[in-house]
Amino acid sequence: MQSIESLSKNVQLLLQCYEALQAECAQLRADNERQREELIRTHSELLATQQKNRRLATANALTSVETTEEASKRINALIAQVDRAIQVLNK
Repeated sequence: MQSIESLSKNVQLLLQCYEALQAECAQLRADNERQREELIRTHSELLATQQKNRRLATANALTSVETTEEASKRINALIAQVDRAIQVLNK
C-alpha cells in the first residue's frame, strides 16, 4: 500500500513539474517572438539609416565639389553606376 502512495505522490510531482515546464515554455516562446519582432524592427531602422547615410554622403560629395565641371563629372559617374546596376539586374 505504501508503494502505491509513493507512486501516486511521484506522479503528482511529475505532473506539477510538467505543468511548470509548459508554462516556462510558453513564456520562452512569447519572449522569443517579442525579440524577433524587435530584431526585425531594428533591422528595418538600420536599413533606413544606411540608405539615408548614402544619400547624405552623395549630397555632401556633390556640394563639396569646387567647380561645375567636377560636379558634372561626379553626376555622370553616378549615372554610369546606376546604368551598370540596371544592366546587371536585367541579366
